[in-house]
Amino acid sequence: MKKLNYRIIGSKTLAAALCLLVFACKKNDNENEKQAEGTLVKPNYNRNTMFRNPLNGWVMYGSGTGNVSHWDTEYYVPDLGKKVKAIDYASACYIRTRWANFNPSNGVYAWRDPNSALYKMIKGAQDRGLPIAFRIVVDGRDQGLNTPQFVFDAGAQYITEDPKFPDRRTPLPQDPIFRQHYAKFIEELAKDFNDPKKTSFIDAYGLGKWGEAHNVIYFDPAANTPKDKIEQAKEEVMDWISDLYVKNFSKVPLAINYHRVVGDPVSWGSANPNSDRLLTKLINKGYILRQDAFGMTDYYQSWEKAFAKTWNFKRPILMEGGWITSGTHRYWTDPSGKYREGHPEDVRKGEFDSSLEAAVNMMDFRVGDTESWFTKSFTLVQRFISEGGYRLYPERVYVPEKMNANSETTITHRWRNMGWGYFPNNIPQWNYKYKVAFALLDASGAVKKIIVDKDSEPSTWLKSSATNYELKTKVDIPAGTYTWAVAIVDTTNDNKPGIRLAVNGDITTEGWLKLINIQVQ
Repeated sequence: MKKLNYRIIGSKTLAAALCLLVFACKKNDNENEKQAEGTLVKPNYNRNTMFRNPLNGWVMYGSGTGNVSHWDTEYYVPDLGKKVKAIDYASACYIRTRWANFNPSNGVYAWRDPNSALYKMIKGAQDRGLPIAFRIVVDGRDQGLNTPQFVFDAGAQYITEDPKFPDRRTPLPQDPIFRQHYAKFIEELAKDFNDPKKTSFIDAYGLGKWGEAHNVIYFDPAANTPKDKIEQAKEEVMDWISDLYVKNFSKVPLAINYHRVVGDPVSWGSANPNSDRLLTKLINKGYILRQDAFGMTDYYQSWEKAFAKTWNFKRPILMEGGWITSGTHRYWTDPSGKYREGHPEDVRKGEFDSSLEAAVNMMDFRVGDTESWFTKSFTLVQRFISEGGYRLYPERVYVPEKMNANSETTITHRWRNMGWGYFPNNIPQWNYKYKVAFALLDASGAVKKIIVDKDSEPSTWLKSSATNYELKTKVDIPAGTYTWAVAIVDTTNDNKPGIRLAVNGDITTEGWLKLINIQVQ
């Protein structure tokens, strides 16, 4: 029999509680809630706190040099009237660096050497509670010897674009010697980082200038290679490298840059007819989406916007700003006409607006541009925390306060995602591993029983609507007083809470949100 009382979890004033009581009574007349059993509990939504959840939130940047001093830099935030550390607002650390920094000589892997710069960079992120994300760059045209010298010594073919810089070697990705050594490297990397506790995502292509999946060289540019031969090489290379990453990184999300000339020997121009098909092919293998030119309106154009829209709420999108406002780029020349020289906050607003349109899950604190986010655009930092990515919470839960041991009950629960992005539980590497679960805790807070709702699916929760579930279950524990609690658990990790809920309230150290007590008779 349904009880008409309910509980509000979290700190509320009496007046606010009374307002919620009136609202709840009105809602009880709707949405079939008259059929719900038990006591209604309404957790208190948390709209502002930053939670370090996977594939969600702000990303700090690192490099292969080991210099992490900027991570602990404090920025004065006028909106707060105090200094803060950017890293306290981040959910992951992104390291984009050369293959040679990972693998300086054959069989030597820098991330396993405590004295190496790369090891110290990764350890620095881990010590600060951040998982790592990688992009490995092999193209040397702008940055020098990104591919290790031992690969060329072994006979790998390469091109040098400018004779004045003979050390700027770019390997041809279809060359068998290059592939042999690159595959060996990726296999070794996966042994240590195919672990979602350590690794947020892998930028799993890395070819072309800056590893951005454009301006990829397959043949000598002076050879005037037929277009169809280039297209064949492009797809074959994309198949090879994506298969390599998919095989080795089975538990970690893999990302591909989406743009209209993906994998092409050019960087600009109209969309290649094969771009959509090739990207879709990788997405069907399990790739998620990333773009490195948000806010750069001459590059991130209608094709990219339309492609993002096609995949919204099917695959998560990760954002990187295109313009570097700290002195490298003339961002005020952007054709949008919205960016003033000397006003990086204009670019921050452009990046934020494009991110909102694309419904991205992650945004970036790039080296050199981080300061302007905090000193000039902190409102947007907080807005993304409050509005962007995913923010999941149980809007309503009906649970019994008294029942007999070994008897059945029905738990009715309703969930909402308050973020503009989505929770990517459907990607192959996660394989729907996150589920809603209820726990019964004893007086010490120890978990005595966990009940997983296998029908719950957080990837379908969107901001526009709530999702309701009914879970019929048997409470087969000894008589006594317990506390109902709820969480989103990782079913591959002993059903431990895996996602921080966007709620205020009494939350255990492990991550269970306490609801109300139950007397089992």
